[in-house]
Formats: sequence, C-alpha cells, structure tokens
Amino acid sequence: MASYIANDMRVGWVIAHNGKRYSVMSITKVKPGKGGAFVQADLRDIDSGNKGGDRWRAEDKVEKLMVEDFDCQYLYSDGTDAFFMNLSDYEQFTMPVESLGEQMKFLAPEMQVKANFVEGQPVSISLPKTVVATVEETEPALKGQTVSSSGGKPAILDNGVRVQVPLFIEQGEKIVVNTETLEYVERAK
Repeated sequence: MASYIANDMRVGWVIAHNGKRYSVMSITKVKPGKGGAFVQADLRDIDSGNKGGDRWRAEDKVEKLMVEDFDCQYLYSDGTDAFFMNLSDYEQFTMPVESLGEQMKFLAPEMQVKANFVEGQPVSISLPKTVVATVEETEPALKGQTVSSSGGKPAILDNGVRVQVPLFIEQGEKIVVNTETLEYVERAK
C-alpha cells in the first residue's frame, strides 16, 4: 500500500478504506467559498460489488492498494459481462458491466485500456485520458450568440454521455472528450 493525498486520487484506483477494498468509480473535487477543499468519490466495494461514496478533505491521506496494471484490449460485451484480452499473454478475462459504471459507455471494440489487478483478480480499468466521440444531439447556436455570452450548451454524444460543448460545436461533429472529467477538450482532428 502507498499513501497519497486525497486530491491526487484518480478514477480506476483501488483503495483501502474503512477495512475494505474499493475501486474509485468517479471523483468530484470541490472548492467551496468558505472552508477547505474536499474530494468526493463514488466507490464500489471490490468484494461485494456494493456501491457507495465518501468524502475526504483534499489533504487527507488515502491508501492506494498495490495494483498490477496490464495493457489490455476491450473485445465486446454481452450485456452482463465485458470481455477483455491481456496483451502480454493473450489471456481473456471478463468483468461485470455494472462494475465498470460510466466507463462502459466509452469502451469501443479494440480499444486499449489498462486493467488493474489486485491479487490476480481484475478489479477496474483505466480508460485512455481522452476519446473521440460524435455529437449526436445539441441545439444550434443562435444568431448573435457569442462564445463569451454563455459557458456552452449541453450535448449528447453517440455513446449516450452528456457533456457541455462550446456554442460553435454542431450536431454530427467529432470531438475529443476527457474521460475522467467528462469535459469537452477540442474538436477532433
């Protein structure tokens, strides 16, 4: 185990917390106007599959479990399980779709991911930092509306994920999305 400050925590980490092992499913970092910053995380108990959450002050210590990372390729999903192949030994393994949460929406056949194993069992995956997705639905920009007049507009991507995009992004465009923060990065080149 290694200690890190909570502010360094990332999606896909496996942590020891309150005597159990959890996979970090999502993270929200909050800096209120008064008081200290804190980190809120959605967690999944590795052993029971139960989901929950907790909150830490940004400077609190978090125990990250020693995890073996393997380069893997996502193959497909049958709706219940997601199938992966370890690229070092070509062994296939599965993970329950529900344990992957929102990450499942970003997985595409043949995508390379890091699979995190604890004691020989796959417990989580780490997606590439960014992926390319197509904007399936968004409102057209109104004439005279400038980029500075608003923070953006909502859009639904081809994988069902909702993100805020700049006003100039149109339906059908390919964009780069940060998989950790679910934020627009740039137009795809």
